Amino acid sequence: MPPTLASLVQHSALNLTVRAGEDRLQTPVRWVHASELADPVPYMEGGELLLITATTLDAEDPEAMRRYVRRLVDAGVVGLGFAVGVNYEDVPDALVAAAREAGLPLLGVPRRTPFLAISKAVSAAIAADQYRAVTEGFEAQRELTRAALTEGPAGLLARLAVYVDGWTALYDASGAVVAAAPEWATRRAARLSADVERLRERAAPASTVLGDPAGANADDRVELQSLGTGRRVRGALAVGTEAALGTAERYAVHSAIALLTLTTERSSGLRAAEQRLGSAVLRMLLSGQPDHARAVAGDLYGGLLDAPFRLLIAESPESAGGDDPLPSVAETLESAAARAREAVLAVPDGEGPRLVVLAVDGGAVVTAAEEYAAREAEDEGVFIGLSAPSGPIAAAGAYKQAEQALSVARRRGRALVEHEELAAGSILPLLADDAVRAFADGMLRALYEHDTKGRGDLVASLRAWLSRHGQWDAAAADLGVHRHTLRYRMRRVEEILGRSLDDPDVRMELWLALKTTTPPEAARPPE
Repeated sequence: MPPTLASLVQHSALNLTVRAGEDRLQTPVRWVHASELADPVPYMEGGELLLITATTLDAEDPEAMRRYVRRLVDAGVVGLGFAVGVNYEDVPDALVAAAREAGLPLLGVPRRTPFLAISKAVSAAIAADQYRAVTEGFEAQRELTRAALTEGPAGLLARLAVYVDGWTALYDASGAVVAAAPEWATRRAARLSADVERLRERAAPASTVLGDPAGANADDRVELQSLGTGRRVRGALAVGTEAALGTAERYAVHSAIALLTLTTERSSGLRAAEQRLGSAVLRMLLSGQPDHARAVAGDLYGGLLDAPFRLLIAESPESAGGDDPLPSVAETLESAAARAREAVLAVPDGEGPRLVVLAVDGGAVVTAAEEYAAREAEDEGVFIGLSAPSGPIAAAGAYKQAEQALSVARRRGRALVEHEELAAGSILPLLADDAVRAFADGMLRALYEHDTKGRGDLVASLRAWLSRHGQWDAAAADLGVHRHTLRYRMRRVEEILGRSLDDPDVRMELWLALKTTTPPEAARPPE
């Protein structure tokens, strides 16, 4: 503990007496300063014990002493030591009354106790406290290191919570709570998600101090520390206590930050090796060698290859002009897998700014991808294609499905598209792009122009005839004309387009063109 006024009073060699402020003697003393200035406040920093002989003060003037003591209190002076038997035989009553009124501890310093002795006592106590803090900090570091090696992050958090007499929590790169100690702290830590999100937006290392003024946790003080050695935050540590951390506790927290950073920030060499292994496994799967893929994957990805999986491809065409968001996508999905204890394979695609992910069907990674798409993907320019559930033997087909879904996501401007929704829907929305519209407009323009000039209703007749599969009577009835009239119109269509309606490919193209385009108002025949 740092020196306090009480410890100085109890110091047998100083012989100090308490004249006022008996109830505030537990206040820590940061330093000792002697001054005979009438106003020493400009030279105070707060936390000092001020020693005086009152050479320049009228210590018997009650009003002057009130002003003098009030300035000291406002400056943060924690105590006043008065030399007895130098300029005054005893501490003047006016000073005692002013100190009692302001609540400032007032100590009588006997003539035989030099001010230097008090300064030395405080300096020695501060040095001893710092030495104790450093020693305890090293011991805490050893204990935390041992816990991290034998019990992992959860064991480290438990030791740290006991050491700081509070609670601790670890967050992953996505801001989710990974572990907390004691167990009840999980709910408390979850309420800080918005604060952790703001911390993640700052480059590491970063920290912030929070309070919880609402309700039962009014005295709760929380320090949030980011984890990571690079620009991107890999996680965060929360330490909750009733009061500010002391020197020894802060040493322990810094040790915990270093240890947790080592566990969350893998070396670039290890990450590169894992990615090379993952890429090799993926290539084997796509080339139809699932048994070889299992042998290479071993325990790292082996469980993933024994269950139905989804193949996901994420692409960021905009990353060429700025920061690549795909590493953040990979971190989000890997964090979800870690929390759910799922296997996941996530590797960059060498073909371009792509990320290929193999994840358990119906698992946390697929859910995290959907949540990311709904929350952030569109703002970051990320498009995601998701295959149908598949297995190792059909991995190449799943990759093709993910690519097809990704292509549709890009064209529709959607963050995520699943291949299953394409198979269950209509083909017509897939044709809704400029190239298809241009083809359809060009194919039907001559018919629209013919109808605009009032020489028949060829477009409507063609649509009715195609919808009735070429049945003349049914189509003519729909149009309210004679079948011979409809036959004449269809011959005119063939003449204008230069195509035969007997060709099934021509009929298919015309039908899709009619479905893709909307005739302009000017192209509709007058009523």
